[in-house]
Amino acid sequence: MASIRRPHSPAKQHLLRYHHPFASSSPPSSPLRHSSSSSSSPRTHHHNLYPHPFLFLSRRPLPRFAAFFLLGSFLGLLHFLSHLPHTPHIRPADPVAAAAGLRQHLQLPIRVPDDDDADDTRKKLLIVVTPTRARAAQAYYLSRMGQTLLLVDPPLLWVVVQAGEPTPEAAAALRRTTVMHRYVGCCDNLNASSSSSADDLRPRQMNAALDLVENHRLDGIVYFAHEEGVYSLDLFQRLRQIRRFGTWPVPVVSENRKDGVVLEGPVCKQNQVVGWHTSEGHSKLRRFHVAMSGFAFNSTMLWDPKLRSHVAWNSIRHPEMVKEGFQGTTFVEQLVEDESQMEGIPADCSRIMNWHVPFGSENLAYPKGWRVGTNLDVIIPLK
Repeated sequence: MASIRRPHSPAKQHLLRYHHPFASSSPPSSPLRHSSSSSSSPRTHHHNLYPHPFLFLSRRPLPRFAAFFLLGSFLGLLHFLSHLPHTPHIRPADPVAAAAGLRQHLQLPIRVPDDDDADDTRKKLLIVVTPTRARAAQAYYLSRMGQTLLLVDPPLLWVVVQAGEPTPEAAAALRRTTVMHRYVGCCDNLNASSSSSADDLRPRQMNAALDLVENHRLDGIVYFAHEEGVYSLDLFQRLRQIRRFGTWPVPVVSENRKDGVVLEGPVCKQNQVVGWHTSEGHSKLRRFHVAMSGFAFNSTMLWDPKLRSHVAWNSIRHPEMVKEGFQGTTFVEQLVEDESQMEGIPADCSRIMNWHVPFGSENLAYPKGWRVGTNLDVIIPLK
């Protein structure tokens, strides 16, 4: 039986042609279509030529994968950075404030700074040289000396010179003091000899410290402080006032005296040295009557020939072959020519700021109240 198909109406044919999934994107060209398209607006024509910018994400898999991969990596990086631990910037502790806090904890009087030392950066470096030797009381003396230096305002460098090789026990005692120090050894071959005494080794130990200061050009005030001595905090504060060479009177504990004390040092008028204290007859042969712990000097005198008393000398060191009691004066003679180049501290040299106790004097009876009971025996004026 023959079938008869009824053609669709023109409106239905238009819908089937342009809205079918497999229909072409543009209708067939016709004169009527061309005329109508030419009369259309430029906006409609521009929309047909350029598709939607994100249309490629829905039709092409490779750009879609790359776009979402980059987006996921960026979000993951933000999540990782947001969970990093926050480490705030820690400023180093102020050494001056730490020293003030320690004084307050120990109920010590806090020194009010004056106009001269208001700026901490202007304070001179104190280079304290201490010779030591392995013995039963070494840790005791080093700990006592370290506790004293711990209360001194920085900057301070403690140079400890061991007679022989450095020992772990002394190094541990120095670390416990928490004072900035340099621990070195010297005189290894002499320390092994039984004939060498402590007095024979000490000039070599102090020369080793002077070598260290000169080689590293440490600009500061050099002071020889023996570990057996007794020192006040006021001494270390006044050492920074020295410009070139400073000296002061020092009582020396002696076994050869009835009162046990010998006073050595300058007689001053203001800050000018005008004479010397002495209590020993043979000491009149000495040029300068100073104790080893009774003077300090600027370290630049070691390498600056303009500041020395003898320009021709190449180095300033402690003489090793010198009679006992003359070590101090022979060393000072290398630094200054006469008393006019000295500075007496404090004014009028009227205060005792430290006591010198000789080596091996653990059994001595210290003066009662650390006071000199008698007046001075001899005062040598300058001519």
